Amino acid sequence: MTASQCPFCNTKDQILKSNERAILILSNPRKVPGHTLVLPKRHVEEPWELMSDELRDIFELIFFAERRILGKLGEGVDIRQNYRPFKKQDELKKNHVLFHVIPRSKDDYLYTVSEQYERDLFTKLDTLERKEVEKILQ
Repeated sequence: MTASQCPFCNTKDQILKSNERAILILSNPRKVPGHTLVLPKRHVEEPWELMSDELRDIFELIFFAERRILGKLGEGVDIRQNYRPFKKQDELKKNHVLFHVIPRSKDDYLYTVSEQYERDLFTKLDTLERKEVEKILQ
């Protein structure tokens, strides 16, 4: 996808806040009220392509959004960045790196419809798996 085809590279009328290298916009569609996106102004498709100054500007806007959200739209915040090249682009998935800032509260909508069931997905980390993953990450 080129920058001219990317919906996130053409968001001038949606920008809530920006700095030199990043923008903050509302997510549409959104999971909960106040769900925002923070993304680099430059078209970037893979997270490791972000430059250190872009990361700094992105996290500056993430922290700005968190501070504004807390106590008004939620008591907590989830920050997510998904990289899923195996999924085809559609109305929800575009090839532009972005970070979700999602307001959260105890027993909120996301918890009641799905996350209450996630506890069953967690398993104990066994020694063999730990050693295998440590080798990959060292």
